[in-house]
Amino acid sequence: MFQSFTATTRPEQGPPRLAALRAEMLEAEVDGFLVPRADAHQGEYVAARDERLPWLTGFTGSAGFCAVLPEIAGIFVDGRYRLQVKTQTDTDHFTPVDWPETKLEDWLIAELPGGGTIGYDPWLHTTAEITRLEKALALHQITLRPIDNLIDAIWADQPDRPDGAALAYSAELAGKTSGEKRAEIAALLQEAGEAAAVLTLPDSIAWLLNIRGADLVHLPVVQAFAVIDTAGHVTLFSEPTKLAGLGPDPDITLRDWSDFEADLATLSSPVRVDPATAPHQVRLVLDAASIEVSDGADPCLLPKARKTAAEIAATTQAHLRDGAAMARFLHWFDETAPDGGLTEIDCAKALEGFRADTGALKDISFDTISGAGPNGAIVHYRVTEETNAPLLPGQLFLIDSGAQYEDGTTDITRTLPVGEVGLEERTAFTQVLRGMIAIHLARFPKGLTGRDLDALARAPLWAAGRDYDHGTGHGVGVYLSVHEGPQRLSRASDVALQPGMILSNEPGYYREGAFGIRIENLVVVTEAETPQGGDAHREMFCFNTLTYVPIDRRLIDRDQLSPLELGWLNTYHKEVARRISPLLEGPVVEWLARATAPL
Repeated sequence: MFQSFTATTRPEQGPPRLAALRAEMLEAEVDGFLVPRADAHQGEYVAARDERLPWLTGFTGSAGFCAVLPEIAGIFVDGRYRLQVKTQTDTDHFTPVDWPETKLEDWLIAELPGGGTIGYDPWLHTTAEITRLEKALALHQITLRPIDNLIDAIWADQPDRPDGAALAYSAELAGKTSGEKRAEIAALLQEAGEAAAVLTLPDSIAWLLNIRGADLVHLPVVQAFAVIDTAGHVTLFSEPTKLAGLGPDPDITLRDWSDFEADLATLSSPVRVDPATAPHQVRLVLDAASIEVSDGADPCLLPKARKTAAEIAATTQAHLRDGAAMARFLHWFDETAPDGGLTEIDCAKALEGFRADTGALKDISFDTISGAGPNGAIVHYRVTEETNAPLLPGQLFLIDSGAQYEDGTTDITRTLPVGEVGLEERTAFTQVLRGMIAIHLARFPKGLTGRDLDALARAPLWAAGRDYDHGTGHGVGVYLSVHEGPQRLSRASDVALQPGMILSNEPGYYREGAFGIRIENLVVVTEAETPQGGDAHREMFCFNTLTYVPIDRRLIDRDQLSPLELGWLNTYHKEVARRISPLLEGPVVEWLARATAPL
């Protein structure tokens, strides 16, 4: 099993650790300390040694941070985690704060009316974050001070840095050689008049060098930093033992972690640094060496997001393989759940087993969200042996999961009935489905962003006075991160959608204490054909579907669907049967025919 169901933190561990941290704050002469859920690479996934936020608070969500002051410790989480944080932390000692509705700077100003000094680890915060905070706090006599990490001083059994080996990734699957990618990035730097760029995101480095690794759970990357110059030469900083298997390349210089800061101080100006993703320590080192910094996005982000034809072909095959595994799971579920006795862990284990049976599974792409009844309303619920709930008749069951295959990364959510469910659940499910269909049907002009399309998925819920507190979709990599930027379907996204970008399409609805609903497919942005009577000079895009898995017909209120929506659903299910049936055998084929029959 790639997924563990053991609870790694407990709420009762928080108070004594909080007291120890406050003792360190006194010794460091700071009035506060920031504890983000981040590492020096600012990615979503972190190694065990960097799980400082859950170690201190008990909260295991993928985003959030804690601001510790002498009398209060605020733990800031967004709408995905408002239920989860209450169950995982001791709220007598850690105060949940709705974020970003409440900004950290506003909270600090309110809690420190007389001013003060806030310590932070400059490796764990971006330049954009620190600059914004400094500007907002300066007028209120609150200063920020970069210091050594105070959590590390009290974490006695902190794990070591991961040491997984770097492995070469096939240029055939990638669609470009590393040399071609490096030349492309070098040309971008030359055009911008920049001498070099500092790369701190492991998935950017993995994409650029056509390598993969095993340093992070569920994310096949090597933890490293890199510098690329205008000649396309890359200096790669990591553990030498991890890089030994890559072989020599005259345009790649391998250096140890310990050389990174010293080498930064020798770079020629100007140097591109992404203020939104690079740790602030990079900026501090460059400023101290009087090296001109050019603020700009990581130059690998957009090229990585625009998948090559080879990547799209590869991930298409991965999604068909994964769709067949999902079909086997759904057939098993329909055969097993009515008899009772199933638990959330049973379902997560079964699904991983069907994926493993493909013989191609490298890992799961994130811990499976397996939520029965009210647990389904916890958007990023992680089942443990302590929380493991039975699936009861009349409940909804939400399962959000994904896989890492060498040829693609998958992410899919389906909501299933356990026996007969009520009209309220079917009504809400159909509203969510209509929003999902709206994204699938969207045709939009070049230049539109995820923010422009996000409302399409929410409109059926808005009409009923409902909504969901997460984005409609996120970018997805190819045997890389299941949450990849910069593209998103979100009201906060200002990145224009471009052909080749893969996105999730996952509206939902959550009734606290009762049920959760989410339906998710992956799609890829594609150039749209001009319909008859359309403007031939207008460049339009649409979404092609990658995920082919049945959507549970028993939860759909057919009367809510328009003819267009019903037509899309029946056509989609026809394609599911056509594409997936050849990969299945026996009773599963018969089950699939029933599950994809016209509604």
